[in-house]
Amino acid sequence: MEKTIHRLVLADDDLDDCSFFREALEEIPVAVSLTVVHDGVELMRFLSNNQDNLPDLLFLDLNMPRKTGFECLTEIKAHDKLKYLPVIIYSTSLDIDVLNLLHEKGAGYYVRKPGDFSKLKKVIHEAILISSQGIANSPSREKFVLQP
Repeated sequence: MEKTIHRLVLADDDLDDCSFFREALEEIPVAVSLTVVHDGVELMRFLSNNQDNLPDLLFLDLNMPRKTGFECLTEIKAHDKLKYLPVIIYSTSLDIDVLNLLHEKGAGYYVRKPGDFSKLKKVIHEAILISSQGIANSPSREKFVLQP
């Protein structure tokens, strides 16, 4: 039975990007609840406090203050209760070495932040659908980057 509401967390320190993301969610045909955290320390605190009720999907920015997305991903994948949380990296860079490292560390997918609103809606919707099918933790490297 398919879930009716997808519980998402967005970890991103850029307030404009958070607003853009929230607006895109309002326009896709999927019911979601969104929790936003603005740095890695806040994210890890949130996940620790909700270990028995984790979100369905985490969108994780790499460049955040106090604790980076890399550090958070490493901690999440090393933690017994968090390691199966689907993590989609949501960042502006598209460096091949970084992508390879993120894939090795266990990120589900990588989404490059699009500047175009319609592309953002499309890629978020696709990520949620992939996650709801239970395949967000095991893509091949060739399918790691979601394109809008």
